[in-house]
Amino acid sequence: MTTRTATLFLAAALSLGAPVCAWAQGAYPNRPVKIVVGFPPGSAADVVARIVAARLGEGLGQPLVVENRPGAGSNIAAENVARAPADGYTLLFGTIANTINTSLSKNLAFDFVRDFAPVAPLASLPNLLVVHPALAVHSVRDLILAAKAKPGEILYGSSGNGTGPHLSGELFNLMTGVKLTHVPYKGSPQAMTDLLAGRVQLMFAPASTALPHIKAGTLRALASSGVARAAAAPDLPTIAESGLPGFDTSLWFGLLAPASTPRDIVLRLNREIARVLAEPEVKAQLAGQGIDPMNGTPEQFAAHIREETMKWARVVQASGARID
Repeated sequence: MTTRTATLFLAAALSLGAPVCAWAQGAYPNRPVKIVVGFPPGSAADVVARIVAARLGEGLGQPLVVENRPGAGSNIAAENVARAPADGYTLLFGTIANTINTSLSKNLAFDFVRDFAPVAPLASLPNLLVVHPALAVHSVRDLILAAKAKPGEILYGSSGNGTGPHLSGELFNLMTGVKLTHVPYKGSPQAMTDLLAGRVQLMFAPASTALPHIKAGTLRALASSGVARAAAAPDLPTIAESGLPGFDTSLWFGLLAPASTPRDIVLRLNREIARVLAEPEVKAQLAGQGIDPMNGTPEQFAAHIREETMKWARVVQASGARID
């Protein structure tokens, strides 16, 4: 194609309102794509991001680089991506924490709904309510009785203020009338280290983080936090089954791009993600971590985000939880 022909073709595309990124920069993607994860290496979010990124890069023909930017319940990562060019080369690995933060934090430098374009949901997994063996409780009922006998003395760790495990504890306090004291960390691995050492007594831990320790006998599992029993621990009752109907704090993960990212790029990524999540090898890798794949259009993912935002706003308001 000559320079003059290419110019005329671009002008025609502009006159029809067509996206111009592919013409201005070459077919997407023509260089590596970065996925920014707001949690440290080894966390549940990081595990899912790396499983998906490896296969997604093959389909796109470019490597996908996972960059960990932990801190502030994923707000640091989200702000970084919100300010990135809307060209599809910087993506946010969104989690339940982002929807919680819309009401938990009052000084955000971005709007999670306005400043992001949902691309696709990726996966979900329940938190497992696990305790250190030194805590003499063997059921949710035992925990409630112990917490009522010693208000504020039982410590629970989380992957940080504003995260799903943090608000899981707040919801538990709210629904049972007990007082578990929250101890935030910079990620699940750090919280798990202190739980195993007995410096905190329990944790609403992602299944992928907790299962190895449950199997090793170094932690005791009391219940899972999902609507249904965890596929990786089918004999473990849910918290809802254990006397708290409606309790559901399953974690979820998805990819988002900066707002105004061209629609063709969003749809290309969505299609490739659906292909990756349907691969038996990827399903097996996720299942090995207690994680279930999720599927959906950008519009369905946007609706899920709106529902989660409203749900956690009610929990935050009722509990009085704050991080700033």
